[in-house]
Amino acid sequence: MQTGSMPPANTRVLQRVAIVGAGRLGSALAIALADTEIGVEGPLGRDAHVSPAADAVLLCVPDSQLAAAAATVPTGPLVGHCSGTCTLEPLGAHEAFSLHPLMPVTPAGATFAGATAAIAGATPRALLAAEALALALQMRPRHVADADRAAYHAAASVASNFLVTVEGLAERLAASAGIDREPLARLVRASVENWAHAGAAGALTGPIARGDEATVARQREALAQRLPEDLELFDALTAATRRLVAGGLVRA
Repeated sequence: MQTGSMPPANTRVLQRVAIVGAGRLGSALAIALADTEIGVEGPLGRDAHVSPAADAVLLCVPDSQLAAAAATVPTGPLVGHCSGTCTLEPLGAHEAFSLHPLMPVTPAGATFAGATAAIAGATPRALLAAEALALALQMRPRHVADADRAAYHAAASVASNFLVTVEGLAERLAASAGIDREPLARLVRASVENWAHAGAAGALTGPIARGDEATVARQREALAQRLPEDLELFDALTAATRRLVAGGLVRA
């Protein structure tokens, strides 16, 4: 079922949600839901008893533990997970749903308002519950089909996790030149805003976009001397950027 065909959202389709899993996401969701009209239990430990008053159980556990966690939930309440890549299959025979917040959750917590939530549901009621949870948290629900979930989650990893990895390389290289990360952070924010507005081809600047291979060679030499363990990453990023330019859409 696509989002556009769902019944009108009503957060009261859920009266009380039990959150299982006291990690970063489970803890952040419990805090956020406490400020909504939906009652919340938890975050509970994985062996904790779920109150009969809960009409939904949300599993915030690692993907590899979803099936085992779902098996401990008695028949009756809706059962959901927060995995980005998993389908509903690990939840077994339960009336199942999923809600994956498309945002980073750090030890400091998270603010869910405004973020997209990838949702799915095994039944219209389950899908409506997933949408209701998202809207109660002021998130934007977006249905993602089973066949697309791995690609969706890979895109999220590239956009967030891999970005941090690349910025870690920039941070280390700048430190070798006596520069801290604050000036780079300003550059990153501007670049991300440009990408959000114009897409990758429209936002790309720098020596590869200009065809300045002499500068790229000097950069590579400096990195090979100072951070040789990161040369493979630099070369891979250089090659990928050249492919972007070769698409013919980048304006120097």
